[in-house]
Amino acid sequence: MRLRHIEIFHAIYTTGSITNAANMLHVSQPSVSKVLAHAELQLGFNLFKRIKGRLIPTDEAEMLYTEVDKIYKQILALKNTTDNIKKLEFGRINLGISPALGFDVTPISIAKYHQKFSNVEFNITTIHNDSVQQALMEHKCDLAVLFAPEDMPGVKAIDLTTSELVIVYPKKLFPHCPDKLKLSEVADVEFIDITSSGPLGDIAWKRLLEEKVAPKSLIKVQTYFIAARLVAQGLGICIVDKFTAENNLTEDIAIASFDPLLNVSIKGLHLENKGLPKVVQEYIPYLTEVFASKK
Repeated sequence: MRLRHIEIFHAIYTTGSITNAANMLHVSQPSVSKVLAHAELQLGFNLFKRIKGRLIPTDEAEMLYTEVDKIYKQILALKNTTDNIKKLEFGRINLGISPALGFDVTPISIAKYHQKFSNVEFNITTIHNDSVQQALMEHKCDLAVLFAPEDMPGVKAIDLTTSELVIVYPKKLFPHCPDKLKLSEVADVEFIDITSSGPLGDIAWKRLLEEKVAPKSLIKVQTYFIAARLVAQGLGICIVDKFTAENNLTEDIAIASFDPLLNVSIKGLHLENKGLPKVVQEYIPYLTEVFASKK
């Protein structure tokens, strides 16, 4: 039996007539009769007896119904699933993020999204720029959100926002707490070195070279929030992204923008030939809304 045969047979069996089956399925009576006749021809036996205007299931139909009902319920479940996907009521978002975006940007955006789409699942992993292409190719994430990613073959980038690199410093170093600093003003201060930590480190190092500043560094790290925590212990200053800096402030440390500003892009990456699932497309505006509120 074909799926259409199953649908028609189930409708007639449960409603008792071709008229009722047609009304339930929103099709014409001749269409129901035609499909039923085709099903019986293909099976080689009758499914219903015509008695006083009603269709009475044959013994063969009674034997078939239990299995047909199982398949019908599976078809109905599949239809409900596809309807829910179209309505964005269900789904799964595999999201890869830079660790710095895990402090509040990602949690806040997901919380806002879940207020409307509470049944969408999230699988969140932290990811680094040097491993993002492989993660996308292996379908470990549908969307990766990173600072200053390089162009990669087969990967499409979406501009989400811009942020900046900032200087995190102990307040005792600058009691007047300036909101902007030139590198020349901190050239003689101990640096917590992040210049080998990826694209942000490269951007910071480029500015150091441009301004001919050679910082003193006894401590090197690859994780931005660890650098900020070391500053809180009075071990020097560090250059990190603004999100990390703002989420690691204490009473003893402050942040200052570069003078001039040192901007950095934040982009969403996905496979070019795959596109983005609808649930991810719907999530991105919530993410950009939180980015906008942080500026």
